[in-house]
Amino acid sequence: MNRRRNRPSGEEALEAAFRAVDHTPLLDALGVALEDGLLRLALTHRSFANENGNLPNNERLEFLGDAVLGLSVATQLYSQYPSRPESDISKMRASIVSRYGLADVAREINLGEHILLGRGELVTDGRGKDSILADTTEALLGAIYLQFDFDTARDVVLRLFQEKIDAASASNIHRDWKTNLQERVAELKYPMPVYQATSTGPEHDLTFSASVTVNGIELGTGTGPSKKVAEQASARTAFLTLRENPRAGTPRG
Repeated sequence: MNRRRNRPSGEEALEAAFRAVDHTPLLDALGVALEDGLLRLALTHRSFANENGNLPNNERLEFLGDAVLGLSVATQLYSQYPSRPESDISKMRASIVSRYGLADVAREINLGEHILLGRGELVTDGRGKDSILADTTEALLGAIYLQFDFDTARDVVLRLFQEKIDAASASNIHRDWKTNLQERVAELKYPMPVYQATSTGPEHDLTFSASVTVNGIELGTGTGPSKKVAEQASARTAFLTLRENPRAGTPRG
């Protein structure tokens, strides 16, 4: 008879799940001190909210964050590439703020381990889903905008996305090859690409080499003056390989 009485309420379950993880590394990566209430809301996926009495979830913050992200990236592209026509910077922005671009950034800051998910999403690896990672990233940006202001949120966007903005002009057609490769393997229903990088040479003049595998098959290699450039080069090769031969990522046997 006391089972229902002893069962924690939705708010208690939310607070317990939120407190079970140390969010300091995430806040350090963002570079801001979000208050607990907004951080908790930004991390609450609708699956957790629905399983615990229809609590508020992060979708409204996601709506705000999408607008903050889009304007921040568009403004930076406009100023950083003054000679590019609108058609170019529009494509560059679309690639940078795509679901795959957002999920890539989310993985860089280990966002997945902080997201509050319902049981159904947990058992289907929800922490690794591009859509959930992307939406939660936008929700965090919305929360930062609400607590602080647009300038602070824009600074966070640029800190997290500047490498992608810089890489947008890495080739003559302004592609972020890592994002393009992610999109291609998703279309083909292959596992996400896995990168490995090494460096050689003196500390002041390192040369980086990178390789990328899909389904355990090496599809591209590349070199460059930084890990990022080397990975972009390897992703370009892999993307072009899969464009010409979609079955190249299928294990033989």
